[in-house]
Parts: sequence; structure tokens; C-alpha cells
Amino acid sequence: MPATPAQRVLFHGVTGSGKTSAAHAYARATGLPVFSADDDLGWLPGWASRPPGDQVRLAAEIAAQDRWVLDSAYSTWRHLVLPRAELVVFLDYPRWLSLGRLLRRTVLRVMSKEPVCNGNTETLRRVLSADSIVLWHVATFRRKRVDIAGIRADPSMPPVLSFRRPRDLDAWIAAGGCGVRPPDPAPSAGAAEVLQDESPP
Repeated sequence: MPATPAQRVLFHGVTGSGKTSAAHAYARATGLPVFSADDDLGWLPGWASRPPGDQVRLAAEIAAQDRWVLDSAYSTWRHLVLPRAELVVFLDYPRWLSLGRLLRRTVLRVMSKEPVCNGNTETLRRVLSADSIVLWHVATFRRKRVDIAGIRADPSMPPVLSFRRPRDLDAWIAAGGCGVRPPDPAPSAGAAEVLQDESPP
């Protein structure tokens, strides 16, 4: 079991699972710098997507650093981040949980006009459009698990720490992320499991 927490960590999960909150909590617990895929790389004001070349350049600059936490990685530049990551944390929550979180978060953002994604705001029109974040959740839910399966199957990829329950994630972060398993000695079907935490065969 590692004595120190991983220094380059990528969080992965479906939209609404709580990746950004988890990444910030891990960064606070470990003192690592945290970066947001949406705020720092993906979006410009006015809901304009940052040019792909700029995203790749920024992702490469972050990945080259010795210490970082990323709350997600877009498919267009994930290949730059994964080889440098020491750990992937997968929030593998049931659909009802992540979708419920997303719906509550979206309603609150529409009402509060809270700035998101590099200064943008959610609107009811956007929520009901073809670019709806809710539709994105539905369309990508299965793909997130397929992505992780590919990482697990590749011996050159970093280990994956998978959580099925938010309380297990919270306990692991509260412990400083220093163990490969959350500090819950009682095994259960919903407990977090370590995937590829040993040398690949």
C-alpha cells in the first residue's frame, strides 16, 4: 500500500457523477493543484468550444507537470494524460444516482445563474436543446464504462480505483488518498474495488 497519495490523478465518470467535486476534495486533502477539463481546457465564454489544437496544447502542458489532479479528460486529448497519470479514479455510480445529481445540479444552475464552464451559464433553453447536458449523460453513460474497461485491459495504463458508493469515495479522500483501498474494512458488493493495483500479468 503506497505511503503517499498519487501525485497525478485523473477522475473519470459519467456527467453528473461528481467528478469535479471529488477532484477538488482530493486536491484539498493532498495539496495538489487541480485542473478542470471544462473550465481550463474545453470551453470559452459564450459556450464556444476552445479550438482542438489549443486544448491539446494545454492538456500536454498539464500532463507534463509532476503534480496534478484532473476532473476529467476529453477523448481528443485523453491520450496525452493517461500515460502520465499515476491513478485513475472511476466514479462508477448507478445511473439513478448520477442522473439524480445531474438533474438537481442543472436546476440549481439554471435558477442561480452560477458561472460554469469558464464563465458560461446554464439556461432552460440550453437544457432542452440538442446540446442538453442531460441528453449527454444518457448518451455517454455506457461509453464511460467501456472506456474504463479499455484502460483496465491495457497493461501500459495506470491503475484504476473504482467506487460504487459516494461514502466510500469520501472515506478514501478523508484518509488522504494514501491507501489503494478506502478505509472501510467491511467488504460489501458496493464497496470500492481496486483494479490493476498490482503489476499486470
